[in-house]
Amino acid sequence: MNIRALIAEDEVILSLTLQKMLEKLWPELVLCSVVENGVEAVREALQHAPDILFLDIKMPGKTGLEVAQELAEEWPENRPFPLIVYVTAYDEFAIQAFEHSASDYVLKPVSEERLSKTVQRLQMRLTDQSQSGTELERVLEQLRHMMPGHVHASGSVVHKPLHMIRAAVGNQIRMIPVEDVLYFEATDKYINVVTKEHSSLIRSSLRELLPQIDSDVFWQIHRSTVVNSKKILAAHKDDNGKMTLKLRDSDDKLTVSRVYSHLFRQM
Repeated sequence: MNIRALIAEDEVILSLTLQKMLEKLWPELVLCSVVENGVEAVREALQHAPDILFLDIKMPGKTGLEVAQELAEEWPENRPFPLIVYVTAYDEFAIQAFEHSASDYVLKPVSEERLSKTVQRLQMRLTDQSQSGTELERVLEQLRHMMPGHVHASGSVVHKPLHMIRAAVGNQIRMIPVEDVLYFEATDKYINVVTKEHSSLIRSSLRELLPQIDSDVFWQIHRSTVVNSKKILAAHKDDNGKMTLKLRDSDDKLTVSRVYSHLFRQM
């Protein structure tokens, strides 16, 4: 059976180097797709369902962690989840990835000796059939360790408390106390700030917002949704395992992704 891989790397020279090294070290490996940004990585991975992903940590569109998160949320139940190799220039990230059982990581610039060890580890994992059913759960657990606390790719943690949100509404600026927010919902270029009384758009991203709000109060429950935990009334899981939240003071139902379902396990 052919083993297929996807490479997501925005540095052209590094991408070509990685391709040539893999061709030498693992001639049987089939590259089903090579992309230059995180958005294409998600699309191509869902379309081609590769066995292995080589993900650059810092690339346009989405970071390697964001790609892994979105794929973990969207991956079909009947497909084995791919093994992930993170390609990074950050020693701090490499240490974190190793401690929390990433499939593997390689540091830039990629050396043939180091990549050879990665290939051997991947081949061993792929031949261990007992691991195939647990790969998604293992990746979910890894993401849970690495994403709380707003850890950036550099390994640093940023805390900038935000107490008031200023949202433009026509010719006015609406002042929204953070504690009044029911949830934040990200769109392409904006965040929808939802309160009991109204919804307002701010020009920002969750990546920019998360370091500024209290993660003990505001819980990310989906790659595009952050909820005020004090406003949650109940969590409901249907027969298919899909989880939704019911909020106080709102009829909106919020979807909880696989990555964050552990937040609602019974104590």
